[in-house]
Amino acid sequence: MNTKLLERITIDPGQCGGRPCIRGLRIRVSDILGLLGAGASHQEILNDYPFLEEADILAALDYAAIQSDHPILIAA
Repeated sequence: MNTKLLERITIDPGQCGGRPCIRGLRIRVSDILGLLGAGASHQEILNDYPFLEEADILAALDYAAIQSDHPILIAA
């Protein structure tokens, strides 16, 4: 986990329905992940969204990794 990268992720209840965004911009972490999942390269994303930086993409990936790492509780 890179806490410096995670500072790029913002959550504002008044923006994008409170979903995590990149640096207060109206591009959600899920938008970046969806593009990557569809096969877009980092460079393609940066070309299509010139206001983004490589660190924004890495922050979205780091954020997703943290969010997916949660314990599963099983009642005994």
